Amino acid sequence: MQNLKESARALRELLSERILVLDGAMGTMLQQRHLTPADFGGPALDGCNENLVRTRPDVVLDIHRLYLEAGADIIETNSFGGTPIVLGEYGLAADALELNRRAAELARQAADAASTPGKPRFVAGSMGPTTKAITVTGGVTFEGLSEAFYVQACGLIEGGADVLLVETCQDTRNIKAAVLAIQKLSRELGAGIPLMISVTIEPMGTMLAGQNIEAMWTSLRHAHPLAFGMNCGTGPEFMTDHVRTLNELTSEFVSCYPNAGLPDPETTQYLETPESLAAQLEKFVNHGWLNIVGGCCGTTEKHIRAIAQMAEGKRPRQKPAAKHRAVYAGIEMIEAEESTRPLLVGERTNVIGSRLFKQLVAEEKWEEASEIARRQVRGGAQIVDVCLQSTERDEKNDIPAFYEKLIRKVKVPVMVDTTDPAAVAQALTYSQGKAIINSINLEDGEEKFERVAPIAHEFGAAVVVGCIDENPVQAQAFTRERKLEIALRSYKLLTEKYGIEPEDIIFDPLVFPCATGDENYIGGAV
Repeated sequence: MQNLKESARALRELLSERILVLDGAMGTMLQQRHLTPADFGGPALDGCNENLVRTRPDVVLDIHRLYLEAGADIIETNSFGGTPIVLGEYGLAADALELNRRAAELARQAADAASTPGKPRFVAGSMGPTTKAITVTGGVTFEGLSEAFYVQACGLIEGGADVLLVETCQDTRNIKAAVLAIQKLSRELGAGIPLMISVTIEPMGTMLAGQNIEAMWTSLRHAHPLAFGMNCGTGPEFMTDHVRTLNELTSEFVSCYPNAGLPDPETTQYLETPESLAAQLEKFVNHGWLNIVGGCCGTTEKHIRAIAQMAEGKRPRQKPAAKHRAVYAGIEMIEAEESTRPLLVGERTNVIGSRLFKQLVAEEKWEEASEIARRQVRGGAQIVDVCLQSTERDEKNDIPAFYEKLIRKVKVPVMVDTTDPAAVAQALTYSQGKAIINSINLEDGEEKFERVAPIAHEFGAAVVVGCIDENPVQAQAFTRERKLEIALRSYKLLTEKYGIEPEDIIFDPLVFPCATGDENYIGGAV
């Protein structure tokens, strides 16, 4: 296993100094070798590129060496389909750990042999999207995805990867499952694992599951990857607007490794030559948008050589300071700022506040229940609050049925309204975007913070914090001084102890009782 802390330090230092070159397509290079079923391990394994690290390691090593000789600073492991989910289609699920470890060992061997003090080489553990886009295709649970990514990550890190590259992503829920798996492994190792996230934007301008580049960044910024980027899908021409936007949004490094254009519909050959692809990517480089550049489908060592020559001596993108923006997302992003105030929260999908919704949930009419959310959005709601918590039903049984309908009907952020931490975590697995947890407070001391804040941190959710504490005289703050006192205490705990970003804290001053007419609450909103 590599010294991950040292790998991260070296990568960050180099990325600040120069543009690093990522290698090109492994699949394209393998196709050029005209391998037979025997090379893959027999007819049943024909086409399983990942098994070649065991049956034809010489071929995989040679491809790594060609890319390194062409000028690649970072080479990817031959493990794009290395999760047990994908390997299971070939009957190799049980071999996932071994195959990923071997893939990393081969890349490590090639990278170490090519490294010099002036040009160190790095290994990126390739983690593809699997054959299941959970929001689009179904057929897998969030927990199942995360466990599959965990097995893959273990093998890649054991084999010597410097960084894990979650790539060609078309569904942010898949990415979140991978991020949680990598975070779990990081905790077990007691070391941070450098992470790169690269998404695929389709020609219609969004990922396959619907998010655009702004919503993707909003949903994943909490992961603080080494780099955000784009790959596959199209050639660089169609990536221009998205790369520009990502450059403006993120304070992390930015990568781009497109296909060699789009394939000819008749010949299936990719149309961009090494020279034309490098020339198009040079526009991004000259704009100062990139730190990492390379190639995806259809690219070979010739493309990478041309790209490396183009990037030589060019100034890398300079990372801007982090921006503390209060942003939330479903399929689309929304920001809490002067121009959008006030953000309207629809609260009719709440079994406590809506008799109709409660009845539909009781009758398990999920289609009709989710339509209430859609009607609220059509009526102007910018966030949808969902409360399924009831003494009459098991909330955790209702969450899958309702949320599966909800996420296909509304694009706005979801506010998860429950006091059960397990239900909070479960509901968040259904959100592509950046959700909001409603709510926590200090009524029982730090107990609710201890149970919910780690979940918010893990998923990158924002939290609503009520101005209540354990004070026996005035638990629910009434005066402005008490509200501020509790808010400051909550802020300090959440930011310093639990790692919640300041912009992800939404304070609820709890002024609603002033509308009851009770004289004791007069002045409570002042």
